[in-house]
Amino acid sequence: MALVSRHVPAGSSADAPLVVQGITVSYGEKPAVFSVDVTIPAESMTAIIGPNGAGKSTLLKAVLGIVPRLSGSVTVFGEPFAKARRRVAYVPQRASVDWDFPTRVIDVVMMGLYRELGLLGLVRGEHRKAALACLDRVGMADFAQRQIGQLSGGQQQRVFLARALAQNADLYLLDEPFAGVDAATEKAIIDVLKSLKADKRTVVCVHHDLATVADYFDHVLLINVRKVAEGPVATTFTGDNLQKTYGGRLAAAHIDQLKLPVA
Repeated sequence: MALVSRHVPAGSSADAPLVVQGITVSYGEKPAVFSVDVTIPAESMTAIIGPNGAGKSTLLKAVLGIVPRLSGSVTVFGEPFAKARRRVAYVPQRASVDWDFPTRVIDVVMMGLYRELGLLGLVRGEHRKAALACLDRVGMADFAQRQIGQLSGGQQQRVFLARALAQNADLYLLDEPFAGVDAATEKAIIDVLKSLKADKRTVVCVHHDLATVADYFDHVLLINVRKVAEGPVATTFTGDNLQKTYGGRLAAAHIDQLKLPVA
């Protein structure tokens, strides 16, 4: 399926793919995310990193309106999220999905075409062809008729990425897309994400593997309830910022093994 780019040129912060201002989310009395400001540059690949419980997934869900915000605003390409929702695709954590739901792989991917299918959900040959093209991009075309619950974890993750591709979005938000997948699936996913960037799309991933940040991403947000730092990987993904983010709990030997920028 051909992707038609509707991108905004890089460098315009007012029309940036994603601008978050002052987002606060609380579960009970303790804030999960506190007063976070983020501006995601156009045509970038951004990693959101931080320790467990830092609010990484909560931040994405607050952007999408999945969890309520106590305060803050979100704009997507210069518009309120509600108006620009069609330009955003979301891949949730695999663990949050009910994989026992009886549906085929091809049907899952066609869920990404819901705007084209309309209220009656009439599926035509062109829709199946588009869905199969998305499955082919993630190496899953041969599994189109398989029940989604019969797939391995890595295969399920690829299918949900294919569903996001079917939306033909400009901004892709992914919650730990590499968690619990094998090396072949991780390579397949990162290749697709890099192809999206090459096609002038913008990608944001909650990410947990510090060792691959420098290889996979060009922009990074470090968060531990509050924002610690944000910016290009080359200047922001530093040992000092990592220690601030992880509360000094990272061993010096671990940091030495990372591909950190040279001061």
